[in-house]
Amino acid sequence: MIVSSFARETNCFEIKDNSQLKLPADFLIKGSRPRHPQGLSARLAKQLLKQNKGILHDFSIRGNVDYDGSSVIIRLQAGGHVGALPLLSPTSGLPDYGLVIRPRFDWQGIGPMMGTMGWLVIPEPLPLPLLPRSDRKIPPWVLSSTVLYRIQKLLGQLDRRFEYTEADLNAPRGQVKWKEYVVNRLSRGDFLSVPCRFPDLSEDRELKEAIHYTLRKQLVSLQGQRTAGVVVLQLIDLCNNLLEKVRDVPMTKPSLRATDRWQHREFNTEIFREGIQAMGWTLDDRGLAGLGDLQGLPWLLPMDVFYEAWVETVVRRLANRVGGIVKTGRERETITPLGWSPPYLGSQRYLLPDIILERGDETIIFEAKYKNHWEELSKEGWFGLEKEIRERHRNDLLQVLSYSTTSPKKRVVCILAYPCHMTAWYSLCRRQRSYHKASVYAGPRRVDLILTAIPMGLDPVEICPVLEEAIGA
Repeated sequence: MIVSSFARETNCFEIKDNSQLKLPADFLIKGSRPRHPQGLSARLAKQLLKQNKGILHDFSIRGNVDYDGSSVIIRLQAGGHVGALPLLSPTSGLPDYGLVIRPRFDWQGIGPMMGTMGWLVIPEPLPLPLLPRSDRKIPPWVLSSTVLYRIQKLLGQLDRRFEYTEADLNAPRGQVKWKEYVVNRLSRGDFLSVPCRFPDLSEDRELKEAIHYTLRKQLVSLQGQRTAGVVVLQLIDLCNNLLEKVRDVPMTKPSLRATDRWQHREFNTEIFREGIQAMGWTLDDRGLAGLGDLQGLPWLLPMDVFYEAWVETVVRRLANRVGGIVKTGRERETITPLGWSPPYLGSQRYLLPDIILERGDETIIFEAKYKNHWEELSKEGWFGLEKEIRERHRNDLLQVLSYSTTSPKKRVVCILAYPCHMTAWYSLCRRQRSYHKASVYAGPRRVDLILTAIPMGLDPVEICPVLEEAIGA
């Protein structure tokens, strides 16, 4: 994929996760162009990758520079993260460029998934320089989901938060200001007026008024996005529920002095800081960088974590139908330590399956892999896959089979789940190829291995019957 001329003009480029982007490196040349620009383009391209090596690594992006005989090409290979990141220019040293990584499963599918999952995973805005102008938008509700859930946590903390208060009391409490007491109280014979500083459980009215203002502004934005689907309606319901908690105070736009004071308040918690930061984004009309904002916030969403949370949601629905107890690696409920002897010579310290469903005398282990392997395997077959893909898939199989050793149950089912598009899943179901199954016996113990697809964006009610058939429920 070669970048469009419009994206080049705006200095913001776009790529889908797990895909490749090719950029002609001559866009890095500023001012007059040399007669043979290839040498300068190559040097600038290598400098670009070197300067941004750290952030590219954080976003699972690999970069290299190629020469096709006529022009220098920058190749960027995206991994399983979506988001937006600023890139430092090799000529100015400033974040003059931006890169947006879109999910290959579009937001119209991922949005309802977020709501169905109960917002287990949401985009994380990053403390990095803003991105430059780009040309199409990431839906505004994506940032609203982060803002609302941060404010929800902030309100929960405000309900039970101690603030330091200064007052004159008739008996010492907390920290006594003895110098002030001796100079200004005793000198006047005011012996029962003791100046104290002490923690007091109270609500910050000014802050609640600012939260009220923020929620109203978010509600107006969300109501203008109703056509985006059910996910926006869910966020509107959440916003209205939060507004009920602040209806006892008027809404007031906070001053810059107030927001600065809150940011630097003593004993701030992470929840408090993140809540104030989310309010600031709303007040400044910031959006997540995507294609369309004048400037946007850098953000990150690891799709492997997102897909694991989606599979967890489907498994919980499955447990409601067939019975059983669900344990998750996300909450460290599935961890099995590895005992090395001597301990300091060991490597991997534990096994951590993604999800385990325990029911009766069987254990069902789910391992979610956000990879293209299932669709590639369905189209090409095992022998049609590239050697590197076959090797990665083999490692996935060995990993999930190793988890079978953690269960003493008579029957163990190991399920390796990959994502796919809904159209591909429906096609596989019609051809009765939605899962592949193998069994291994060790005496009376049986281990079943199942390869399957758990599609993105489909209602779990449609997915569960296929899983029930696969596990023999």
